[in-house]
Amino acid sequence: MPPFLQLFGASVILGAARVLDNLTLSIDVGEHAAILGPNGAGKSTLMRLLTLQLYPLMDREGSATQREGFSRADEDGPPPIRLFGRDRWNVFELRSQMGIVSADLHDRFVHGNSNGVVNALDAVASGFFATHGVFAHQRVTAAMRAQALEALDRVGAAALATRTLDTLSTGEARRVLIARALVHTPKVLVLDEPTRGLDLVALHAFMERVRDVARQGTTILLVTHYVEEIIPEIDRVVLLERGRIACDGSKRDVLTGPRLSQIFAGPLVVHESAGYFHVRVEGTASGIRG
Repeated sequence: MPPFLQLFGASVILGAARVLDNLTLSIDVGEHAAILGPNGAGKSTLMRLLTLQLYPLMDREGSATQREGFSRADEDGPPPIRLFGRDRWNVFELRSQMGIVSADLHDRFVHGNSNGVVNALDAVASGFFATHGVFAHQRVTAAMRAQALEALDRVGAAALATRTLDTLSTGEARRVLIARALVHTPKVLVLDEPTRGLDLVALHAFMERVRDVARQGTTILLVTHYVEEIIPEIDRVVLLERGRIACDGSKRDVLTGPRLSQIFAGPLVVHESAGYFHVRVEGTASGIRG
């Protein structure tokens, strides 16, 4: 099976700024991974590559020796991005392979065009159409509704099916969005800063649901600047700094005080407990998220 994500010398220039700079990266299906970095590291731009909102430039210079994992059949080198082995996708077809949950998506459902009036079952069913709710011209079949209910049940949210999203807590609504992302039974679930807006109890409950999804065989890619979001099932961490990969390896190799202190520009201390890593500012007793 081809890797889920392949970048080869990929760069993105927005205005006069080089936001991603000559990234070469490969992540396999079945390999749970986290992309970690501070604000401005390029995480949001990387997400826009995954959702096909942007297409990267190819930086040939300096990349010729970094071809591992890419077909040598490409006469001029591989394309700068491949998803599941392909560089061209119909966006709706891609969404059946890759589900996405983000705080921004939450905002669009609850505060956007739907104005929060969509109920949980319709929100999940809308995943079949890649819309923010179900509209009159869309036909939701009985099979689709059954799949939507099954997805809600998978994340422990079946009891929320008839409730509108504006009546749910942030944590409950975020679980509904996981169900929406899983309704196609995708190979990969991408989480983009997924716990923003959750309190500590809701955060823990949410990440336990993500752990369940990982243990059931769906590949998890977490994009975050919070170390504490990296669940025990994730072993690989890619550290981004100013649009470049600063470090790529196992959690224990990457999540060290010296590395994170350099990337986040502050004196940080790291400790591990029950498979999670926690960070605090050196000289303080309390932990921080980030």
